[in-house]
Amino acid sequence: MWVDLSSVVIAVAGVAGTLGGSLLTQRGAERAKRREIELVRAQEEIRESRALRRTCYAELNRESRQFATALSHHLHVMRERTVEDADRVALDAAKGAHRDRYSEAQMVAPDAVLVTASAVNHGLNTVYGQVKRLERDEPAPGETMNTAAREQYALWELLRTMRTAMRHDLGVADDD
Repeated sequence: MWVDLSSVVIAVAGVAGTLGGSLLTQRGAERAKRREIELVRAQEEIRESRALRRTCYAELNRESRQFATALSHHLHVMRERTVEDADRVALDAAKGAHRDRYSEAQMVAPDAVLVTASAVNHGLNTVYGQVKRLERDEPAPGETMNTAAREQYALWELLRTMRTAMRHDLGVADDD
């Protein structure tokens, strides 16, 4: 009887071991699959984030350059002839487009890019203020067409710095 009981215990232990091994194998496979899914999801989120930033950066770079160009054009118009409504509309449209892109960048760009984008935004709006005061013939002390033109020209270096920060964030800048 003792032999029969030990055979039953051994058989039960064998079945339990087999079932337990299968269960552990299944749980391990499920864990591995979950990790794989999480990894794929994380990689996809990284790709989506990079694509969003790339689009945002391209638009911000374009609109910032357009705003700087519009300021330069407006200064030339002010030197050559009377500013017309169409000139004002063009300048304000460039300013508005830049403002919209800068607002978007504030939501997706990392701090390293935002620091340079903020400097560009500040510079563009400073020159815009000078241009508008000069247009109204109400310049601040020391503001002239020449000082406004110099500050407008200085914007191009700020724009290059911003573009470099954006390219670096996207991993396309040269590491010098």
